[in-house]
Amino acid sequence: MTFETERRALQRVVAVAGLVPVLGGLYGVLFGQAGLSGAYDVSTDSHFRYLSGLLLGIGLLFWSTIPGIETKTSLFRFLTMVVVLGGLARLMGLWLTGVPSLTMLAALGMELVVTPLLCLWQIRVANRAGAPVL
Repeated sequence: MTFETERRALQRVVAVAGLVPVLGGLYGVLFGQAGLSGAYDVSTDSHFRYLSGLLLGIGLLFWSTIPGIETKTSLFRFLTMVVVLGGLARLMGLWLTGVPSLTMLAALGMELVVTPLLCLWQIRVANRAGAPVL
């Protein structure tokens, strides 16, 4: 695979993968906790919407790496670290409170498997481009 083909493939995959936090975050901001279940507490809903806004922001920042993706290693690594920390918190919750829904398990897979793999791929593309990998 040529460098340009690989770079474009990574850009496309990041664009598609970014739909998950952007759409999930937007849904959470607009519908709050009631979007997941009928009953909710106002304070919990407020916190849920705040965290949804962070999720939306993370997705938008991942999208911001798409143009010139081979030069965005520092931001990509930082975002990956944030996502993995969130995934580890979710994993701890699984251990402490039990197995969540399939949707939450899929999110866990995105956080602890897909995002780190995308980060490794981004580093590979940056190395192939000769861009500094900091």
